[in-house]
Amino acid sequence: MTTTLETATAEWSLWSVTARIVVTRPETVAAARERAEAFLAQVERACSRFRPDSELMLAQLAAANGVAISPLLADLVEAGLDAARLTDGAVDPTVGGLLDALGYDRDISALVPAAGNDRGDDARHTVVVTRQRPDWRTIRLDRTAIGDRLRMPAGTRLDLGATAKAYAADRCAAMLNEELDAGVLVCLGGDIATAGPAPHGGWRVLVQDLPGDPAQTVGLPAGAALATSSTVSRRWRHHGISLHHIVDPRTGTPATTRWRSASIAAATCLQANAASTAALVRGDEAPAWLRRTGLPARLVGADGRVHTYGGWPSDGADS
Repeated sequence: MTTTLETATAEWSLWSVTARIVVTRPETVAAARERAEAFLAQVERACSRFRPDSELMLAQLAAANGVAISPLLADLVEAGLDAARLTDGAVDPTVGGLLDALGYDRDISALVPAAGNDRGDDARHTVVVTRQRPDWRTIRLDRTAIGDRLRMPAGTRLDLGATAKAYAADRCAAMLNEELDAGVLVCLGGDIATAGPAPHGGWRVLVQDLPGDPAQTVGLPAGAALATSSTVSRRWRHHGISLHHIVDPRTGTPATTRWRSASIAAATCLQANAASTAALVRGDEAPAWLRRTGLPARLVGADGRVHTYGGWPSDGADS
């Protein structure tokens, strides 16, 4: 843990990323980490694709006829469906079967890594055969006073990983702010949420994907969120082909895109993550789409050039 005059930080490894919590009342940092770890463990038990005993993995076996699920899993499924609506299906929670077929059926740390200089051009030649094609509109989530029920076609496999991480960051920040009466920043990999008062000058956040990529430090105002999605930081080889985890639901394969990464600022981390993932999926269409959303955005091209939109603070980038 680290402490300054204004803030204290706790940091640990989680889900093959770095989890970080910053609080504006340094004396609360130990309690903040303990509470966050307990909540994030609940999220993992609810929706992990990599745990056969997770509630999601068990619920999918019976969901064709409708199955009762916990309020937490219902929240996480709803977050995935919200992201699909926000992006017109560019982010689709029903790509779990595709990711399994691509070999991403366990934690990324257990997969065969891609070569360090491999940008994954082979991904466009991948052919994926699954029982179900992605279609988030086939999911039925009924939330009533007597409980929550999930229904979806037999064989459908959900991947809630990205939206669950963003949802968890939002909820964790709000929870810690309320319980500890402190300003809070929660960072789970590239997903950042804040709640409560910010330190003097705002939350200072380094925006950078991999070491060596273009870097920029930006200020987040109190209550703002930011997410970065990447086609290069989670890569593996499957049957000799280099792949990444951003799946294009239209093709069923890893998105063929000219962007290395996309960073988006928004009111919630869920909204920011949905937009950053959708920008990578949309590829050449991303700049026009981002202009329509009005969200502050930063795209890094395969050539390393930075492009900014929607009032993202300039660092000499193209817009």
